[in-house]
Amino acid sequence: MATEERIGFYPGSFDPITLGHLDIIRRAAPLFDKLYIGALVNLQKKTLFSAEERVKMIERVTKDIPNVEVISFSGLLVDCCRKYHAFTLVRGIRGVTDFDYEMQLAQGYRALDKRIDTVFLFADPSVSYVSSSSARQLAEYGGDLEKFLPEELIVPVRNKFSAK
Repeated sequence: MATEERIGFYPGSFDPITLGHLDIIRRAAPLFDKLYIGALVNLQKKTLFSAEERVKMIERVTKDIPNVEVISFSGLLVDCCRKYHAFTLVRGIRGVTDFDYEMQLAQGYRALDKRIDTVFLFADPSVSYVSSSSARQLAEYGGDLEKFLPEELIVPVRNKFSAK
């Protein structure tokens, strides 16, 4: 009897992708045959980078992970999960506040589709303070991004702010 492919889905805005996100991706990828990274397009949320730019940045820093595929999506997450047959969500947890919020989301997704489960990966302590918003703020004020962003994204993020 053939086994089903294990497909995971890690959604987020990734504006920009951080070392924290990359830590979760690298640890989640071995758990699945295929791991989709979904850059959310939320028309109510103003992002620094376009969906296309975010997808390219994520592809750039995950190119060495063979089972990762990067997409952008809009609409309901559960609909996207159905489209890609990815019924295991991956979420990173930095602390108690994240856990409370993510647990409520996970329960809501499961209420919408009983096939959806969520796997929580706790952030490595070395990046547990990292967030996209803190990286954007640091970049805006010329702060050191080395401990927040993958090296190959520091210049593009800085350039985005200098172009403003």
